[in-house]
Amino acid sequence: MRVAVFVACLLAGFGAFAADAVYSELWGANGERWTPDSRLPDYSFAGYDRGEAPIPNAPATHNVRDFGAAGDGEKDDTEAFKRAVAEVEAGVIAIPPGRYVITDIIEIKKPNLVLRGAGRDKTTLYFPKTLTDVRPNWGETTSGRPTSNYSWSGGFVWVMGGDAGEELTAAGPAMRGGSVLPVADAAPFKPGMELMLVLVDDAARSLTRYMYADDPGDIAKIGDGSSLRQVFRVLGVGTDSITVDRPLRADVRPEWKPVLRRFAPTVTQVGIEGMTFEFPAPPYEGHFTELGYNGIAMNNVAHCWVRDVHFQNAESGIFLHGRFCTVEDVSYDSAKMGHRFDTRGHHGVTLGGEDNVFTGFDFRVKYMHDLTVSSGSIGNVFSNGRGVDMNFDHHRRAPYENLFANLDTGKGSRIWSCGGGESLGKHCAARGTFWNIRAANPLRQPPTLFAPPMINIVGMTTEQPSEMDPAGRWFEVLDPAALQPQNIHEAQRDRRLRK
Repeated sequence: MRVAVFVACLLAGFGAFAADAVYSELWGANGERWTPDSRLPDYSFAGYDRGEAPIPNAPATHNVRDFGAAGDGEKDDTEAFKRAVAEVEAGVIAIPPGRYVITDIIEIKKPNLVLRGAGRDKTTLYFPKTLTDVRPNWGETTSGRPTSNYSWSGGFVWVMGGDAGEELTAAGPAMRGGSVLPVADAAPFKPGMELMLVLVDDAARSLTRYMYADDPGDIAKIGDGSSLRQVFRVLGVGTDSITVDRPLRADVRPEWKPVLRRFAPTVTQVGIEGMTFEFPAPPYEGHFTELGYNGIAMNNVAHCWVRDVHFQNAESGIFLHGRFCTVEDVSYDSAKMGHRFDTRGHHGVTLGGEDNVFTGFDFRVKYMHDLTVSSGSIGNVFSNGRGVDMNFDHHRRAPYENLFANLDTGKGSRIWSCGGGESLGKHCAARGTFWNIRAANPLRQPPTLFAPPMINIVGMTTEQPSEMDPAGRWFEVLDPAALQPQNIHEAQRDRRLRK
């Protein structure tokens, strides 16, 4: 809980010493300036259970020691963990204080299962091998350089889900910000249903261009282009339309073959909490040399979580692709000899999919990419965290409407430093939002090649003047210490839930 305590103290400090409150013209004091079609996206549904309930804390139902785990730092406990995961159909598997040696991937392919340690200071999972050692998976970069695919994917605790929802009907047209969606057939729908809207690109890559607000940069190598998904609930059903419970994130146009699917994730309610993931500490050799000292991967999941977890010497910490998931109270450190610019690993966290939250975090070392969004990253939130010299890695391929809020970036020398192959679009797509961003040194606006003008920067440590173009870049210079709300995601969520 140390990261959470730090964040609470940080926020309390801002409240104690802040000047008179100042408010953004995009929001106001309590959202009175905001509309559903605003250039400021709606983040109020992000996180576990759409932000509507806390992460559960059910009592332990099983103990990994009962499956043969020793936790003595010497015996290989891999098979005991595998047995526990296989035999416990649903419940909370307690991992008592100790050091557990794991030498293979622990796969979780079912819902309703929690791995719970006794706390990051008491329970350690130690991984002496790389993912390449146990399950080789070679590939190459976009430029053709051979490398392990574990450079950007996979983890030793790997949660694997899928989507069992069937296609129901075609949808649209409709406009971004609306909540009434025309449908070809209203018969399948009833109030309370959860649906996924799916848009796919056409040959002209018009969806990609739309997601970049018609300024995508070079997209010559973007292949099949982009897709866009959004999950919502049905509030009402008409003769040829449905009303949904949240604003549409994008226009719904026929050229993008819009369809509605039943939202039916196969893996939900999986949690990983209360432990340290530790790896050996050889010198970090740099970009694309990683062989897979990776912690956690979650693929195609929903309503899952990671909390109270520390990563020690990890090449990559968390790769999460899903919907309505929360990662909170996590920290990163490394005893490795750093590479260029003293980076100690590749990806700290990658959020793919939609409406996920990464909050209450502490980067005590630099990664090549601390916080990453890329293809299919839509409406995700990074908040209430700090780093020694943090960067916001937008990895091209149209990461759309993601939020970075209430962050202490440390030195502040590289916040716009990003990766991603050439000719895959600008790094950040439309309406990326950066709210209450602080640094030890003055920050500057991102370069032109970072994003189209249609992005939002509100309350940043800077010496530059405001530039607030309703049809272009929104760079609203406000004192971060005085800005209210400090975290726009929490303000939007709380306002929605009060109604």
